[in-house]
Amino acid sequence: MRKLTYFIACSIDGFIGDPGGDASSMFRFVDEEFLAFLTAEYPETISSEGRTVLGLQDMENKHFDTVIQGRASYQLALDVGTTSPYGQMREIVASRTIEKSPDPHVELISGDLVGRVRELKAEGGGLGIWLCGGSRIAGELLDEIDELVIKTYPEVYGSGMPMFGAGFTPREFTLESVRAFGNGVLVRTYGRKR
Repeated sequence: MRKLTYFIACSIDGFIGDPGGDASSMFRFVDEEFLAFLTAEYPETISSEGRTVLGLQDMENKHFDTVIQGRASYQLALDVGTTSPYGQMREIVASRTIEKSPDPHVELISGDLVGRVRELKAEGGGLGIWLCGGSRIAGELLDEIDELVIKTYPEVYGSGMPMFGAGFTPREFTLESVRAFGNGVLVRTYGRKR
């Protein structure tokens, strides 16, 4: 069975963006050391455009062959004229407001997201599924998430968009690894405690 991984960037206090979802202040922490880590370990999480700029367009995916993102996350790509931001993977966008996919490579889900994720997880072989964001669909899929990879940037937001837009019901995960970078970034990996 394939696993669903929430691979996400956040502030020290657990916000993935400001109240409007903007996380651009975190970009300054993607320095040479951290970019080398992302390129080597998670190349598929770099956008198609970024992969082209970095000369990585032929690099094979290591962890994921499918990406799921919410409407607001996808809108960031649409705002710059990109309809397939992660063309190196199967792209799925959860949206109740987009009626027709602007790209033949992007599948829209407007109904049973949990059911569709369970179908994807049940597929044989292949790599895993990356939950890219955002907060609301992470909350909706919380019980389906098998792994958390949290890139924590050394800044405090105070308020903003939480990692999970869900009600209060604790779920347990087990810390599997922590990697620290010279710029203060931590990458923590947790597995769901079953």
